[in-house]
Amino acid sequence: MGIHSDVAVLLDLVPADLAGGEQIDWNAAEAALGTKLPSDYKALLDTYGVGDIGELVILPPLPSDVRGWEACHIGSMTADLRWLWDEDAGVPGAMFDADAVLPWGSGMNANEMAWLMNDPDPDKWPVVAWRRHHSWGESPWALFDCGMVKFITRMMLGRFDACPLGDASLWKRTGTFVSWREQRRRLVAGLDPQTGEPDPYANMYPITDD
Repeated sequence: MGIHSDVAVLLDLVPADLAGGEQIDWNAAEAALGTKLPSDYKALLDTYGVGDIGELVILPPLPSDVRGWEACHIGSMTADLRWLWDEDAGVPGAMFDADAVLPWGSGMNANEMAWLMNDPDPDKWPVVAWRRHHSWGESPWALFDCGMVKFITRMMLGRFDACPLGDASLWKRTGTFVSWREQRRRLVAGLDPQTGEPDPYANMYPITDD
């Protein structure tokens, strides 16, 4: 079985040289979350492992065993995301309550990305995003009629009418994928977790595996 076509496009933009190598038990993950998950999301994590693309945090379905990242996963982010949906009345015109949103991405100056679970087939779920910064009078929520991997690649390639998030760090530009395992290794070594360059402040706040 070949790689998912959407992930193949992403690989051309973002190499998996710093992949984490996790082998996720998808049956256990879907049982814990109480839902099937989109095939592009599963293929992305099977290819890259758990980590970040630039400042975009790709949430794993279950807690990671990487020290410092244990609390960052879909389950831990769901309640707050659903609170935002209720607080801001969700996407204008979308007649779904907060239980229909499930997070998959975070970061990028406090932007939140999720699926709108509006179909029994998870491969048909569109992306919804909560933008911390948005135009006056505009809802912080927006819907994008594509899957999560296409959302990422279209953002990088500038194939939306405007930047889809309230942060332009991946708008019309690519980012580097760095697994959480590699970020942890770099932190312990006194390096910047994203760039791998020496961190001049590492000795002030040393991180160890002790």
